[in-house]
Amino acid sequence: MSRRTAAALAAALLATGVTPLFLTAPATAAVAKHYDDFNGDGHRDVAYGGYNAVGQSGGTVTVVYGTASGLDTAHPKAIHQDTAGIPGTDEEDDQFGASLASADLNKDGYADLIVGNPTEHVGSQQYRGAVTVVWGSASGLSGGTNLALKSGAQGHFGRDLATGDFNGDGSPDLAVVGGGETWLYRGGFTKSGTTGAVSEIDKEGAGWYSYSLAAGKVNGDGRTDLVVLGEQFVDGQPVERAWYLKGASGGLTSGPSKTVTATTAAIGDFDKNGYGDIAFGRPDSHDGKGSVLVWRGASAGPSGSAMYNQASSGVSGSAEAGDNFGYALSAGDVNGDGYADLAVGVPHEDVSGKEDQGGVTLFRGGSGGLDGMRSAWIPQTVTGPAESHSAFGYTLRLRDLTKDGKADLGIGAAGTALVLRGATGTPTATGAFVLPELGGTFAD
Repeated sequence: MSRRTAAALAAALLATGVTPLFLTAPATAAVAKHYDDFNGDGHRDVAYGGYNAVGQSGGTVTVVYGTASGLDTAHPKAIHQDTAGIPGTDEEDDQFGASLASADLNKDGYADLIVGNPTEHVGSQQYRGAVTVVWGSASGLSGGTNLALKSGAQGHFGRDLATGDFNGDGSPDLAVVGGGETWLYRGGFTKSGTTGAVSEIDKEGAGWYSYSLAAGKVNGDGRTDLVVLGEQFVDGQPVERAWYLKGASGGLTSGPSKTVTATTAAIGDFDKNGYGDIAFGRPDSHDGKGSVLVWRGASAGPSGSAMYNQASSGVSGSAEAGDNFGYALSAGDVNGDGYADLAVGVPHEDVSGKEDQGGVTLFRGGSGGLDGMRSAWIPQTVTGPAESHSAFGYTLRLRDLTKDGKADLGIGAAGTALVLRGATGTPTATGAFVLPELGGTFAD
């Protein structure tokens, strides 16, 4: 997800004075089954930007651990730079948790949380940025190690993050945006701060600047692929583009680029053909009406595209300036049919006179891919009475948290944020989990 957009909205939502917070079952010496199971108990956990405690202003991450009965929302854990074992110091200008990702980087059987702090000041270097790995353990997340920077990565290091096994060697790798470029840190990682080889991912001589990342499997070879959103100077003018990089034994190899103005991306196999499709959120397109562009996956990389918006047949609502359809995206199989589905946030949708009430459009995957006729509208009212300025759907996350084979839908809002249960039809509010202290964005 693009932190440019999400961070700006989080700040606006909390402009009232509350600052957003931006976190041994026996070690197995093997990668954790779930990249977001921080305590190794077999249940996925949830991490997101939360609210700062009194006296703190530099960002906090909230973690809610999964259990056999679902999320343990009664015992959230706050992680910030004043937490014991976490490097750095909580400072007013920090953004600890502005970007989040997770993976079992040191292959000890516990997933680790990677936290970006793109405005961290280090010595005389203002806004140098920092990335902290908070280590998983049997008791959950504890202690942290800062990632070493390469020359040229200074400047909002940690603006965005993505994890995956890009070279197919069985060890998770980490991609980081810093200094306007993307940096690939290969596994393995250690708590002492060592990593595998680090390389710069750049279009040499092409005037390329990176700002956002998405990882997933696109071409069907088993390795994780990377999509980089950025700007490229063409004839002296900046053009927003998406760049596909194929996972390879040496790390990543350059693939096709596509001219698209997008702020976020998500990858899922919407037509179940074995190739991941890349969905781009374009909330500012068409005078802010917004749209989603899907770049279809294929064995040679993505090729061909389709666009969806609120004017598409079957999609609820009408396309209006300022709705920002596509502000947030997340892909996952909601109904357990084997097709990835796509959740699309429309946080500035006005509903029945309620300004910026928001909502979520869920596109169900199927034969031929996404189709507006298989879409459903999830209104803000699933949380309670209709409210203006709820920005319902400004951050989204689809993951199977209840181990029933159906992805559950986390939805962020200015009021009550919650996780709807995956279901055969539309995700249901029956048995939903209310998320405490959600004041930022979900981990990718």
